Amino acid sequence: MGLGTGAWDGAGPAQAARLAAVLAMALGLAACGSTGDVTGALGAPPAGMSASTSPAAAAPRAYAPAPAPAPSAAPRSGGHPDMRPEALAADERNFARCIAALEPAARQRGVSAAGWRSYTAGLTPDMSIMEKLDTQPEFTRSTGDYVDMLVSEKRIARGREMLAENKVVFDAVERTYGVDRHIVAAIWGIETNYGNARGSYQVLAATATLACVGRRKAYFKDEFVAALQIVDRGDIPESHLKGSWAGAFGLTQFMPTAFQRDAVDFDGDGHRNVVDSVADAMGSTAAKLKRGGWVAGRSWGYEVTLPRGFNYLLADKTTQKPLREWAALGVKRVAGRGFTNGEETAYLLLPAGAKGPAFLVNGNFKALLSYNPADAYALAIGHLADRLRGGDAFVQAWPADAKPLSRSERVELQQRLSARGYDIGVPDGVLGHKTRVAVRDYQVRVGMLPDGMASGEVLAHMRQGS
Repeated sequence: MGLGTGAWDGAGPAQAARLAAVLAMALGLAACGSTGDVTGALGAPPAGMSASTSPAAAAPRAYAPAPAPAPSAAPRSGGHPDMRPEALAADERNFARCIAALEPAARQRGVSAAGWRSYTAGLTPDMSIMEKLDTQPEFTRSTGDYVDMLVSEKRIARGREMLAENKVVFDAVERTYGVDRHIVAAIWGIETNYGNARGSYQVLAATATLACVGRRKAYFKDEFVAALQIVDRGDIPESHLKGSWAGAFGLTQFMPTAFQRDAVDFDGDGHRNVVDSVADAMGSTAAKLKRGGWVAGRSWGYEVTLPRGFNYLLADKTTQKPLREWAALGVKRVAGRGFTNGEETAYLLLPAGAKGPAFLVNGNFKALLSYNPADAYALAIGHLADRLRGGDAFVQAWPADAKPLSRSERVELQQRLSARGYDIGVPDGVLGHKTRVAVRDYQVRVGMLPDGMASGEVLAHMRQGS
């Protein structure tokens, strides 16, 4: 799942531009298994969708071809050979043959011969998607800005209204799966602004394009075939199967393969329709979180304060301790609250480094990461859920001077770490666990506070030759 268009609720042009940078910084295309890709379903929501539309057979259609990007506007890809203009042009010419080659896989997975002919007739690639696939904006916003923008008062108020309006559904979902209704509602709110911004790309066309053009072909072949299965089996009418340019769709943004794995027919009408049925969407979201490890009756984590002289080497997701042990180290919940279960295991998360808020997060936080593997996303979901429940805003302030590194700066930092002998993998600008561990070790070596934060201060220190 990726962050849907709901993030843009109420944003003017300037705020939308800022939010675009924030989303690109914080989130990746979760379903693609890489936090280096950026999701973005920024089109208007499909019109005329009701809460309980019955699936109907879709008539054949022809997709209008989108113009290929001009050479001067070719997507940047860090030199990936499949994203060079000549490679994209070759993929576009070969599109029909590529799609035809996928018929055996589709037929093997149950797509009917008639369905295959209907759904692929007139199918053409949308080359404008390539620019979105590999656009690398210069990131200028912080995790704090990201969370604050998504957990807005307007989104909180609307979420409480939706929880009340759909109380019967949320009662049943919570009873069936044991997943906190506020968490499920928060995902709905952040992904699509409670269904008001679902994306306008035809999912079949988008996944077909990505299956045959560009650098993610191997991954998206399965997504395209899974999308064919959805419409051929009648779960969702093809005309309603719209979403992000990357193929995520529905009220809570499922990728086609995730839909096949986790979607449920919660309203009992014989179809798993996460686009038009609130019950199916909320049930499917809870089912996915439960499979991801959600434990009923627990929070996702706790905002905490750290004692003076705290050992920041302990701020690592591989260092997990019972809450009572964290408390013994001087870690306390904010506002004088205590931990209700001292045996609950958690790790320390510092999303903005030592200067920002601190959190002890548990297995339910990991379940949120199974929905989208970005800490900032999971933090926003957890915080919005708490606010929907009536909780307060975070107590600790986000750093006022926080400015994330741009992609080129992140690549440079990784290259400099690699040159110093650290194993960070391929320098790709994605700040994963290996990079954070290397940054922390470097900070220890040069006498900096070892919070593992890849900051401008760390990069400047490296540039000085230290």
